[in-house]
Amino acid sequence: MIIGLTYDLRQDYLDMGYTALETAEFDSVETIEAIEQALFDLGHTPVRIGSGRQLTERLVQGERWDLVFNIAEGLHGMGREAQVPAMLELYQIPYTFSDPLVMSLSLHKGMTKRIIRDAGLATGHFFTARSPEEARQVPFGPPWFVKPVAQGTGMGITADSVVRQKQDLPEICKNLLHQFGQPVLIEQFLCGREFTTGLVGTGARAKVMGTMEIIVLAQQGKEIYSFENKEGWKGRVQYQPLSPDMDPLIREVEALALSAWQVLECRDGGRIDIRCDDTGTPCFIEVNPLAGLRPHYSDLPMVCEFFKTSYVRLIEMILTSALDRVPDKNLTPCPEPA
Repeated sequence: MIIGLTYDLRQDYLDMGYTALETAEFDSVETIEAIEQALFDLGHTPVRIGSGRQLTERLVQGERWDLVFNIAEGLHGMGREAQVPAMLELYQIPYTFSDPLVMSLSLHKGMTKRIIRDAGLATGHFFTARSPEEARQVPFGPPWFVKPVAQGTGMGITADSVVRQKQDLPEICKNLLHQFGQPVLIEQFLCGREFTTGLVGTGARAKVMGTMEIIVLAQQGKEIYSFENKEGWKGRVQYQPLSPDMDPLIREVEALALSAWQVLECRDGGRIDIRCDDTGTPCFIEVNPLAGLRPHYSDLPMVCEFFKTSYVRLIEMILTSALDRVPDKNLTPCPEPA
């Protein structure tokens, strides 16, 4: 197959003057090269497309692909992760990962938690504040965990994210509102163990690839899985792979992750983050339906590697799931090797 690659290359945006924080979710050239090589190893012909704007230009010029392997995050707005999928649907081009509805919903952590809660799955109490004054109206008690409602990679999460005094909430929310220009999610602080579970597949065919516990090694008071700790995780964070045979709690964690993945109708591959409350009950934190794919660095490839699934096999499984949505008549034969 001819497979296009859509992505946001971090260096391109840094060269345009965007900050390291603004570009934190974007990909390195190593990630693009790794996906490209995996697709080639699987017998496909990868074609680099680039960002959403570059995709638009090439679509208008008449270019088409059998399928697009999409990891473009987008830059602006609550629907930024849905922009490339929406354009591809307009042109009826199949693509990997979730559709525009799921991408828009899942980026808004408050909306996502409403779906999870209404489905009867465990998640901590939460409240969305659109102003410092609204933060005073939080309907449950401390401690609270405060973060932007629609950011990833730990952006906006610092040691100050755990708030214990109600009078501190308005100022902290004010700062986040100013910095990120979006509502603030105020959650019940879950003080227990934290996990991330990798999943591959769609609907009834979805399955858990493995789970690892996230153990922050930073000094007392900075033990939050923050942007700083995520970016420079070596020496700061320990990722401990765990199976249900090793720890019975993992059976509950993985059952919750799989149920949440299916309830949200996520596709092909991604991650669910889970943390335990003060009773040890696993609770849904958030979903990442467009998980990072940098080998040996991003959480999903790390989980798979821990549990003996190679990077090429992971890409193959993602493709296999997406291929269920590719009409056979659209396939372009790959050229014969020279």
